[in-house]
Formats: sequence, C-alpha cells, structure tokens
Amino acid sequence: MAENKDTSMTRRDVVKLAGAATVAAAAAEISAPAIQKVRAANDQVQFGMIGTGSRGSYLLGHLAKIDRGHCVALCDINPTALDHGAQTIGTNPKKFKDYRELLALPEVEAVYIAVPLYVHFMVTKDSLLAGKNTFCEKSLVFKPEEVHELRQLAADHTKQILQVGLQRRYSKFYQTVKEMVDKGVLGEVTHVHAQWHRNPGWTMKPGGKDNPLNWRLFRQFSGGMTAELASHQVDVADWMFGATPDFVVGVGSLDWRKDGRDINDNIQLIYKYPGGRKMTYTAISTNDFLPYFNGTRTEMGELIMGTEGAVEITVGDDTHPVIAQWYPEPVKQKMTPASAADGKDHFVAGATMVSAVAGKALPVLLPKDQITGNEGFIDRELKFARRWLYTKGVIVPEEDRNPVDTELETFLQNCRDGGRPRADVSVGLNDSTAVILSNLCMDEERRVNFSEIDKLGTGAPAKAAGKKA
Repeated sequence: MAENKDTSMTRRDVVKLAGAATVAAAAAEISAPAIQKVRAANDQVQFGMIGTGSRGSYLLGHLAKIDRGHCVALCDINPTALDHGAQTIGTNPKKFKDYRELLALPEVEAVYIAVPLYVHFMVTKDSLLAGKNTFCEKSLVFKPEEVHELRQLAADHTKQILQVGLQRRYSKFYQTVKEMVDKGVLGEVTHVHAQWHRNPGWTMKPGGKDNPLNWRLFRQFSGGMTAELASHQVDVADWMFGATPDFVVGVGSLDWRKDGRDINDNIQLIYKYPGGRKMTYTAISTNDFLPYFNGTRTEMGELIMGTEGAVEITVGDDTHPVIAQWYPEPVKQKMTPASAADGKDHFVAGATMVSAVAGKALPVLLPKDQITGNEGFIDRELKFARRWLYTKGVIVPEEDRNPVDTELETFLQNCRDGGRPRADVSVGLNDSTAVILSNLCMDEERRVNFSEIDKLGTGAPAKAAGKKA
C-alpha cells in the first residue's frame, strides 16, 4: 500500500488507523502459513529459455519463484549472459549456444523466447515446428511477411500454446477496468491517451552497431520506441475499445540522441478506431514526467476516457505495483440566463463559462476489497478498514502480484490445461501489425490504413505513398 504524505489526519483518524493496523496484524498472524507447499516434480512443466540477456534474465528471476515449472535448459550466444541466467534460475540447467540444440531436447515441453526482435519469428517458428509450447516476448514479429506466415503456422499448430508477452492483460487492475468499460461504468469510452516517456532511455554502448547489446538502436534489428514501448499501450487501447484501428497518423524523428543510432528518439501517434474513437500516444527521451497520480509515478501510464468518467492506470514495475484511479464525471450544471438591467435574458458564451468542480478520485476496487457478505469477522473488518483508508487518501489500492509473474505462471498452467492465453497469437499479431504500420506512417509521412497489412509482405502491390499527413 502506497503512502500519501500530503494527507493530514485528525485524532479520530489516527485512532481508526491504529485499530485497523491491529486487526491487520492479527489477521496476518492467523493466516501465515507454517510450511510453503511445493508442487510435485511430475506436475511441473519442463521448460527452456532462449535468450538470457537483460530481459531473459529478468524473466528467469521471476520464474525462480514460480513452482509450476522447472527450467532444464538455457541458450544464449553470449557465454557471460548464459552463465548469469543459469545462476539466476538456480536449477543447474543444460546450456547451449545454438537454440536448435535446446529445441531438440525431448524433455523440454515449453520455451520462453527473449531474443532481439529481428529473430523473434525465426525462433518462434522453429519452436512451434519442434512441437513446443511457446511464449515469445513482444513485439511478436518484426516484418509484414512474418505476420502472415505466423498466423498460418499457428493455425496449423492449434494444440500448442502460443502466448505473447503483453503483461497488462494479466493484471487484475487492467482486467477490472476492462469490466468497468464493458459494463458502461465510464459511459461510452471515446478516447485513450498513453505515454511512455524516458530520460534518456536507451544509451549507446561502446562498439556501436557492432555491439549486439545496441540492437534496439538500429532499424535493421529494431522497431524502436514503437515496438519496445508503444506496443504495450496500443494493445491496451485495442483491449478497451474491443477493436483494432482503422488507420494511424503520426510523426517521429531523431532530434536529441545523436550518438550513431538511426531509430527515432521521439514519436507522436494518433490511432483512429471504428466509431470515431481515438488513441493518442507519445514517447520521448528527454523527460520522464507522468501527469497522472499527482505526479507520483514516472514514465508510463494510460488514461481511459468515457462520457461518464475516466481512469488513470499504470502497470508499474517490480517496486511500484499496478495502481489505478477512477474519476467520475462531475454533475453537469444547467446553464441559466443571466439577468440584465434591460430586463432581457443574456447567456454567457461557452468559452468563458467556468467549468464544473472536479470530483475526487475514487479507488478502483479489486476483488479482495469487495464486500460479498460471506466474509468472516476479521476479513470483513479488514475490507472496511482498507476501503475507509482509500477514501481518506491515506493509502491507495495496489495489485498484490506483479502481472509478469501472473503471465509467466499462466503460460505454464495453460501448457497443462490447454487454456487459451489472454495474450494469444491473435492479440500478438494485431499488436505487431500496429507497430509495423505505425513506423511506416512516420517513415512515409502519410496516413496508413490498417487494411494495408493484407498486401504488405505478400508480393501484392502495396499502396503508394500519398499526401504527407
């Protein structure tokens, strides 16, 4: 639970807070397990990890705390990264430089792929052809032709799980906000705004293009900010709107980080969805301020706006959990005529009218805070105490688990139960399509229709560049 240091408390508040803390401590003591249960070895999914660099080792650190799977093999072309990955997971896995040797192991049931974007498709394709359940980090594919080929490949391998690493889909807060949207709590959702701002973001390491660690900075290997950042948040808009865009316009350029890279260091995009709905997006590398949550978080977040309310939400990171705040639209005041000395009614021009007073942010309540009537005394009192503290602004609801853990564990679970991933191949390919077409619109300085993906990469004539946007 996050503290709000600017909130003043009365003596009565302090007494209530102390009482709530006492109940919480008692509940923790009663519910604390004496022995941590460990899943039977024969029920664990035997998995391998291809790519043990920064992202791969990060995932291994999370997988080390999940008992649904057991890591039996790792692969990386960098021996140092390979050894680091093995130490991180701590299961004494077999180590390979060639990923095809890992895929040839009969004991490997599932594979996590965390290699650079330009080889995502190649490794994912070989993993599926080897009969492995496959988890690939976003963006799922790099080129238009890979969109078409992977779609067909997945259709031919329906018995295998194929999941993409879009962790917001596995967040309880994001799922709750999606339910709010679907139930009309926000009215008609018409706009989404999202940003991922950094300062400075990725930095060039010695060796320039010859250093594999710099792959994100060169178009030959990378989709730049669009692939590495915007992909997460365009997927949020697709999810909330329940649709994919009609077209995208935008601008991007390399203005500030002139260190040899050739990707853009700032991008601004507008996506038009069916029904006039729109998403506006920005990613820059010169400032990391986030204008949500009273500036208490930085870098990335989304704002979902409807006719009856809005929600601010951010996925956070390992030390800053997912949080969300709900702002119902203020009650609209009817415009009344102003009296004048001449006895006639006069109306104030709209541009000069004072806006309605903004409402106070409300917490987005997770299931753990919902009152069902089936709670025991302590559980019920804890829920009331938390909800009271939320309304006072002393604390805010926070997700109790990192969505990264949930997405990794759910993949392993689906390998056993055959369940459909929330971030499945369709979600992943829609997301990759958005990345490809967004970069195209900035490069060619024109509006790009999403229907153009049907011909791109197929050998059919593509739409010629039209007027500049």
